Amino acid sequence: MAAVGILGGAGLVGAGMMRDGSGGTLPIASFGNSSARKTSPAGPSPEELAAQERAKRAKALNAELTKYAATVPEFSVAVLDKKTGQKYSFRGTKKYDTASVVKVQVLACLLLTAQDKGRELTTNQLALARRMITLSDNNATTSLFQSLGRQSAITACNKRLGLTQTTVNSAWGLTRTTVDDQLRLLSELVDPNGPLDADSRKLANTLMSQVDRSQRWGVPAVAKASEKFTVKNGWDTRSKDNGLWVINSVGRVTGGNTDVSIAVLSRGHQAMPNGIAVVEKVAKMSRQYLKY
Repeated sequence: MAAVGILGGAGLVGAGMMRDGSGGTLPIASFGNSSARKTSPAGPSPEELAAQERAKRAKALNAELTKYAATVPEFSVAVLDKKTGQKYSFRGTKKYDTASVVKVQVLACLLLTAQDKGRELTTNQLALARRMITLSDNNATTSLFQSLGRQSAITACNKRLGLTQTTVNSAWGLTRTTVDDQLRLLSELVDPNGPLDADSRKLANTLMSQVDRSQRWGVPAVAKASEKFTVKNGWDTRSKDNGLWVINSVGRVTGGNTDVSIAVLSRGHQAMPNGIAVVEKVAKMSRQYLKY
């Protein structure tokens, strides 16, 4: 029998999950602003003390996520705090199927391609992009994926965006990626020195901030009432995986003194609500311990 999966609300036939190949399950944590590690004769500077505090928080989060990971299906999380420069990554290089979060890659490639041609998106392209991101429409995604040049075109765009741990699949929802790569992509969507120009960055932000209300789970769960968020979620279940679910969420939270990008990827859930609960708890834990 064919292995049929549900991806963002539509059917998809694809191959089974591949092993990560990274070996072991130990978490990997990293954090920025580590350049000043030597203390002056007068003692640590304010910057050094702040870096030490961030390292302490990251270590505490690492410990709590390790405990939680022993009780739930597999997940990875990465966080980048633009205000402090801190990057935290737990199992950052483990690979997962993207499901519909790959649609952010397709959008970025669409915008880069239009830029290269020195033009705006066509009316049809804009309509497809809007449906792809705000509604997670699979037909719109397939149309754009094909018109851009399929697997090879998205791969070329990913290279320009600095994605080194992502392998595009001809069945786009089975693209493989890591939270570290998803964090790089989220960074490029807002980087004025990156390959995307101001208009492209603005459009990406607009679309990812207008997702359908039913899809505002995952990253938005950590946003305070006064803060804004962008998000793109992915969900997928296939008979070849015994009906277990892939549940992913990537996005950004901004407002006040907060400017944080978050990526959570996970797999092996018995049901979609279970997976959403894990993804949201992990995201909330990152805020609780990193204090962004």
